[in-house]
Formats: sequence, structure tokens, C-alpha cells
Amino acid sequence: MRSIRAAAVGAVTLSLALAASACGGGSATGGGSGDSPKTLTYWASNQGAGIEIDKKVLRPELDKFEKQTGIKVKLEVVPWPDLLNRILTATTSGQGPDVLNIGNTWSASLQSTGALLPWDAKNFDQIGGKDRFVDSALGSTGAQGKDPAAVPLYSMAYALYYNKRIFADAGIAKPPATWDELVTDGRKIRAKGKQVLGAEGSNVSENIHHVFVFAKQHGADFFAPDGKADFTNPDAVAAVKSYVDLMAKDKVVPPGNAEYAQNQSVSDFAKGRTAMLLWQSASANLKSQGMSEDAYGIAPVPVRSGTPGPGTQVNSMVAGINMAVFKNTHNLDGATKFVKFMTSDAEQKILNKAYSSIPPVKNAQSDPAFTAPANAVLKNTLATSAAALPQVPDESQFETTVGTAVKELFADAAAGRAVTTESVKAKLEKAQQQMPAQ
Repeated sequence: MRSIRAAAVGAVTLSLALAASACGGGSATGGGSGDSPKTLTYWASNQGAGIEIDKKVLRPELDKFEKQTGIKVKLEVVPWPDLLNRILTATTSGQGPDVLNIGNTWSASLQSTGALLPWDAKNFDQIGGKDRFVDSALGSTGAQGKDPAAVPLYSMAYALYYNKRIFADAGIAKPPATWDELVTDGRKIRAKGKQVLGAEGSNVSENIHHVFVFAKQHGADFFAPDGKADFTNPDAVAAVKSYVDLMAKDKVVPPGNAEYAQNQSVSDFAKGRTAMLLWQSASANLKSQGMSEDAYGIAPVPVRSGTPGPGTQVNSMVAGINMAVFKNTHNLDGATKFVKFMTSDAEQKILNKAYSSIPPVKNAQSDPAFTAPANAVLKNTLATSAAALPQVPDESQFETTVGTAVKELFADAAAGRAVTTESVKAKLEKAQQQMPAQ
């Protein structure tokens, strides 16, 4: 999800989502393609450093669409802490937008509600064809074997951002390629009075993204091949412990970060308080906070010790934003035209430049802006070493329960309570018990 996916997803139960299976959005009375042909309501996710920045990015493009089509787009930028709950409420009430952004990791969960327009071959043909989009982005648009529930809009990947001056002052010549190297570098950085690595310990979505990557690096999954939750397998437990140990044992994440949930770690890095940051496509955010691109470098997220280390060399989850349409929109024809506009080659270049993300549209990726060194790391990660979060109906509940377990473990670490294999397993057992019955 997001160049600034800054938020904990609310405690949403899957039963709410499943109750919406017969519902849609955009209209209380159901869909027709011509009920309101001159207006659309669009819920955009908060991609910039603030909602007003998003409005400045999007409003000129929406005005351009209105000039081309005569269709006015009513824009609401929805903060990440509210977005999933707002969407689920819309699916149950039938009162929602025509078009909306969703975190790509939610695609299968929201698909299971039956509220979103399926993007079958006919619908894809109306926006230029499915083959315009890169495979990694299409892999996070819904459950395997079903028509996608959404269309890729922005692609992102995690990277390691590092402060060049802090590294030079500490005598560190290059960014760490493994977690052991990061911990070793951290001792040198702390000796110079700087914080080492920022994290958002109270942000359940961030927690999920990172423990998912750690699990892949440990050769683990959180779901069995049949789609059942498997949170307590030994490798998954070890992966979660390794991530929390960055604070609890290795002392590279400051204890205060256990309370971070709203991009505070990005601000710390931008202000030179912290030497390193793990973030999705952070350049636009850092620039908006006054940090020069020359002040930091970008490298792949570290892997486990070794080259490439035990387990799988996965550096990121496939992050990104998808665009969906509620099936009972007032204006299906207009909504489809809007998706086509937003995913056109020209708009993909404009929007992804603004958000320092990568276009999921193949032709747009050829723009020189996306071959710059910063974006080259992100593009290469997406192409070679990123994995999609499980596209299963219970994924959003997985984010909530396991992400909250990690949040609680960070709180334990910050308070000086021991984080052991047993305590990690107990938290994950509790999370698994909260999942819907299989």
C-alpha cells in the first residue's frame, strides 16, 4: 500500500466484510450506467505527506478529466487509519463512492464481499487491455483464478534509506546488505549519538509488511497452501522475533518508536535524527519535509546473513495502490472512463512522479524519471525480489491480528519486558484464534 501508508488498520472483523456480499457502493438504489452521467465520487488514499498535498496533486488531473469528458469528479482524500473501515461500511450500507483507491494487499478480502466490479477481459479491454500492466502489480489484485477486483494504480517497494553524512561520520563506507551488517553498523552510529533505524511499532500495516518479508527470508509463510492461517509454525515465529529483536535485543530501533504510527520515523530520518529508514517509495515524502535527495542513499532492504543468506532473498512485499469501482455505481460508464484516464500512460507518468512511486503500466515505466538511481532500486526490487502478500479472503484480518501482535511485542520491548520465542508464539497463537473459523 502507499508511499505513505501511515496507519494501523482498524480492528475489522471478516464477518463484517462477508455480510456485504450482496451489497455494493456508490448508490443506495443500485447501479445503472447512466443514473448520474455527469458526476463521480472518488475516494483517494493519502499518498502524499498530507491530505492537502494530495489535493494539489490530484485536483489538476481531475479537472483535466472533466474538461475531456464533461464528468465532474468529487474528490475525498481518506486517511489510511480510516480507509478500510470506510470501505467496509460502504459495502454494507450501499452508500459509498463510485471509484476508490484500495491498498493492494486488501484486494482479495474486498473481492470476497462481492461489492467491487470484477475486471474481466471485457472490462480490461475498455481501459486498453490487461497486458498493459506489469505482472507483479497484477499479482496483488485479487484471489488467484478469479477476475481481478481492482486495477493497479501505483506500485511501490520497500528500500533502505540511509543518511550519507551520518554514515560518513561513523566511518561506514556502504549501506548494510545483511541484518548482521546493519546491527554492526548500528553500534558505530550509536557511538556517534545518533539513532540507528526508524520503525512504526504501533502501525499494524507496517508491522505486517516487515514481518512478511522477514518470514519470506526465513522460508516461512503465514498461511498454509490450503489458505488456512498458520501463524505459529516455527519459522514464522522466528521471523517475527527477528523483527522485534531489532529493538528488543539488537538495540537498533529506538524504544520510543514502539509508539510511532503516523510517519514519525520518516520525519526523524528527514530531520537527521535517525541514520536509516525502511520505507515504501519515500523520496517525495522526504522532499516535502525539506530533505535533499543528495543527503541520502537508497539500497535494497537487507537480507539474512550470508550472500544472499538462508531462506529466500525477498527484499520487499509488493506494495502499491489499486483502483476499484463499486458495482452499483451511479455511473458505471463514467467510472470506467475515469479508471482508463488514471491508468493512461500520460497520467501514470504524472501521478507516479508526484508520489515517487513506480508506474504499474509498462509503457509509463520507460520515462527517464523512473530510471533514476532511486527508482532503479525500487524497480529492480519489484521485478526480482518482491513477493505479494497472501491473496486470500482473510488477508485483512491477518493484517489486523498479526499486526496487533507485533505492536504488543514492540510495547513489551520498549518497556523492558523480555521478548522470547515463547512470548512471540503466545501472541501469534492469540492472533490465530481471532481469525475466522476455517
